[in-house]
Amino acid sequence: MNLEQATAFIQSHQSFYLAAHRSPDGDTLGSCLALRAALLSMGKDATVVCPDPVPDYLSFMEGADTVRSDETLPAPQDAVIFVDCADHARTGRMQPILEQAPYQFCIDHHMTNPRTSKDGDWVEDVGATGELIYVLLDVLGVTFTHGIAEALYVAICSDTGNFAYSNTTAESFDTAAKLMAYDINLPEINRILFREMRVAKAKMIAYVLTGAELTDDGLGIVAIPKAVLNQYGATKYDCEGLVDFVRDIDTVEAACILRESSDGTIRVSMRSKRTCDVAAVAQRFHGGGHQRAAGCTLEMPLSEAYALMRDALKQALR
Repeated sequence: MNLEQATAFIQSHQSFYLAAHRSPDGDTLGSCLALRAALLSMGKDATVVCPDPVPDYLSFMEGADTVRSDETLPAPQDAVIFVDCADHARTGRMQPILEQAPYQFCIDHHMTNPRTSKDGDWVEDVGATGELIYVLLDVLGVTFTHGIAEALYVAICSDTGNFAYSNTTAESFDTAAKLMAYDINLPEINRILFREMRVAKAKMIAYVLTGAELTDDGLGIVAIPKAVLNQYGATKYDCEGLVDFVRDIDTVEAACILRESSDGTIRVSMRSKRTCDVAAVAQRFHGGGHQRAAGCTLEMPLSEAYALMRDALKQALR
């Protein structure tokens, strides 16, 4: 455990960039915003940086309107903490700016993390990075507020699938219970994160369920061309979680969705149920994640990427 190292890193510096990963989810943003609020309460400077804007559904968190995603951001003069980033490359176009920082640390829960940050990496196999941030703030003696607690609750429930995924532990529930003491509006958060969707997302769910190839050996795989996103008026955020619907089909052990992004790269999301290690598959293509949830980015035509991932996952299933 590098909790002591993380504590010392924060105590040794005054100004921080907190780096969230591209296509930000509840864990990376919730963890960053909670840490930002804590650092400000300690009299330090802290700015959350993300290569993509905050999704509308996460904009309710305190401080979400302060997240910087513009390329005019000045290079950091002091310290950067990469938060929930399986590697520095997950910060996308912000990576060259962030890596100019003289001091760099990472707090993450992806066990595929290469641990290459200049001044250390705190990586633990927990349900969400938000759990590590909670422990860190407690050790630092930070006074928890409603805003901090809400952001951490969003982080933990997001990455554990509302406490339903295999990465959920007793500590996940214990931390969530402690955060509930700060007047968390559980029904509203649950509605925003898990019970409400745009019409465009509903259409994308229908598309992947009707278009998925289901093989006899337990693979469910589907490709989403840019043209389909344009047809339905969908964004990349409307594609978040689509792979879970394919995985949930009873004959599927491993699910894969390949989405053609606006820059022509192919974003690959993978999930599995019990036996297939999709993180190992992702690592073959310079990606990462968890055994049951992982991803990577491919630079090739969609049809070639589809064939490549189909073969790789079928090998993994064998």
